[in-house]
Amino acid sequence: MILTGDVNLMHVDDATVPFARVQDEFRATDVVFSNLECCLYDPPGGHAVENEGFFASPHIGGEALRNAGISAVGIANNVNYGEAAIIASIERLDTLGILHTGAGGNVAAARASAIVQRGGVRYGFLQRSSVYWPTNHEAGANSTGIAVLRAHTAYQVPMHRTRPEIPPMNRPGIPPVIVTWADPDYLRGFTDDIATLRQNADVVVASCHWGLHKDVLAYMPEIAHAAIDAGADLVIGHGPHYSLPVEVYRGKAIFYGLGSFSFHTGHGGRRHGDWVGMMVRADTAGGAINKLGLQFVRHNERNETVPCQLADEHAEFNDIATRSAPYGTRFIEQGNELLIVL
Repeated sequence: MILTGDVNLMHVDDATVPFARVQDEFRATDVVFSNLECCLYDPPGGHAVENEGFFASPHIGGEALRNAGISAVGIANNVNYGEAAIIASIERLDTLGILHTGAGGNVAAARASAIVQRGGVRYGFLQRSSVYWPTNHEAGANSTGIAVLRAHTAYQVPMHRTRPEIPPMNRPGIPPVIVTWADPDYLRGFTDDIATLRQNADVVVASCHWGLHKDVLAYMPEIAHAAIDAGADLVIGHGPHYSLPVEVYRGKAIFYGLGSFSFHTGHGGRRHGDWVGMMVRADTAGGAINKLGLQFVRHNERNETVPCQLADEHAEFNDIATRSAPYGTRFIEQGNELLIVL
């Protein structure tokens, strides 16, 4: 199984380009799951860049996904917005035979899992987004949208010295402590869905669109741990476009942020340069994950996703290792991969 971070196919005009350097491996792999951070949709009359619609050509974008051999995608994203765009994108994915989870014509459809069966093994995927627009974006009982997992934010005056350089609370202007937590009702719905999927799949992957910059906020481990407690074998995060720490919890891996996998153009039509991401490979022999590793990826000027040589990514490796150390995570270098000690 291969898992990737954000895929955004805006402005792609040649379906053979984005995945040219990974498609042979993808096609030789039982299951490939990606976070699809765009809609396969042509807005009537075109679309203004300033409206922030992440729309990719249904024909070219869809062909790129199918040619690459991507089996299933998550579509609970902050940019998968609007009834027409979501429904059209889902119809295109269905036509292509690419399974999806995370959005639909109502909340039941949005919460539904995607199950891919290969070689007698059932791979189940379930996705939620904690980053979304407050109106007309969350799927309802009778309304199109995405499956969300609401989280909350509070700002506290620090009652204790949080860092040596922070003055005591009797000083005007001291910065607040930012507290986040998952909404208990939404979290319970997520874990109930994972427990149900556990009964119907041999390998369960929980996928979460969340985060802010390089921070692992408190609500993220809360959700990830609850997902594993409910039966997930693996948790992957995406959204901030950075490679975030890796945690091993109860022998299961949590990738808090896989970064960008194919993301040449984003907000405001800007080219985003050489963002780095992580491609996860999981050996699922016997229906269980018994080997897990990651390889860094970048994209070149042609917008091809390029697997990196580990020797060229020492700075990125050191950064990930340093930020994963508080979680007790250990990596083993093997060729161009970093194996995670489970």
